[in-house]
Amino acid sequence: MRIDGDGLYLVAGAALLLGAVLPRLLRRYAVSAPIAFLGVGMLLGFFVDRGQLSPIAEPRLTEHLAELTILIALMGVGLAIDRPIGWRRWKVTWRLLFVAMPACVAAVAGLGWLLGLAPAVALLVAGVLAPTDPVLASDVQVQGPTTGVDVEPEEDDEVRFALTSEAGLNDGLAFPLVYLAVFAATKGALGHWVLEWIAWDLLGKTVIGVAIGAGAGWLLGRMAFSAPLPSFRLADSREPVLALAMTLGVYGLAEVLHGYGFLAVFVAALTLRAEERSHDFHEELHGFLEQLEHILTWGILLLLGVAVTGGLLEPLDLTGVAIGATLILVLRPLTAWLSLQRTSMRRSERWVTAAFGIRGVGSIFYLAYAGKDFAEDLPWLWATVGFTVVLSVVVHGVAATPLMRMLERRRGH
Repeated sequence: MRIDGDGLYLVAGAALLLGAVLPRLLRRYAVSAPIAFLGVGMLLGFFVDRGQLSPIAEPRLTEHLAELTILIALMGVGLAIDRPIGWRRWKVTWRLLFVAMPACVAAVAGLGWLLGLAPAVALLVAGVLAPTDPVLASDVQVQGPTTGVDVEPEEDDEVRFALTSEAGLNDGLAFPLVYLAVFAATKGALGHWVLEWIAWDLLGKTVIGVAIGAGAGWLLGRMAFSAPLPSFRLADSREPVLALAMTLGVYGLAEVLHGYGFLAVFVAALTLRAEERSHDFHEELHGFLEQLEHILTWGILLLLGVAVTGGLLEPLDLTGVAIGATLILVLRPLTAWLSLQRTSMRRSERWVTAAFGIRGVGSIFYLAYAGKDFAEDLPWLWATVGFTVVLSVVVHGVAATPLMRMLERRRGH
């Protein structure tokens, strides 16, 4: 039996109902909701037209759906972070971003090259798989903004804070790495374009994204919480649509001005949060975004499951398996653990933080975005990235609940 036309409405309704029930049902078990949705998607693949739902057949749809999901997640995690930004307060975040992430990318690219990949392809795989995911990591991230009281940084859950702040920032900072791979494939051997990449794609666009995010977040924060005219004071009127308007508006402005939109959205959320940290309007904004994120995430996981059933992993070979498995099980944990030495985190906290380098929707977006420049290798690239995401969903989904409970027990003692 094939499902098409009006039957898809039935599938969509059943998926939303499943999404409402599964998180509560699985809360006590070592099985995350993403695992369940992925499995349902694989079963669904036997009843729908799999060819039309493949990311290779629909790269633009895949790109924009993943893009929107990441944007909603970035605004949500930015609003959820209680800790004010600062060099010392965010020490673990900077270690993960500027030490662990480059080291992990270099290790993955080197492994790919040693296994026989062309340098540009190896670099693309490393760049695409670089960002930790803000979408699928809700079980190990901060749960939402704390309002009504002042929260001291020392009171935060350091593991959840590290994973949340890292995911918020490195989704934008993966863009220069993807551009580097694209330039290596399209512009040839290293040459004059490397200086252009450093000056513009690495530094220039990052500065523009941060500046737009900070400026827009400050302006909208002033308007929402302390505008002279009550009609502009959205915090008083309880309009959670501000979160979505801000997400899309800031991203659009940053992209129009050639900055990194992902980075701008996360910085804007942090800035808005800082304008009036104790106001409970932040909880409403976060809750509204969380619902949108859940719906989009369920859709992506279902489609990924359908694609897996439809043959997405058929081009996978030992090279792809080695890259994905080594990244999830060895390279990310090792590089992150080394980067977190001599911090205030306990040994168990360092290991848990290092282990949860979740790969997910960000990797899907970046491959859909850059894949057109790697047409010959595209099936293999999708198979490798798809395998890595599925492996991450399963491994991290099973490990999240017991490991976080273990940390909570140790803190209690």
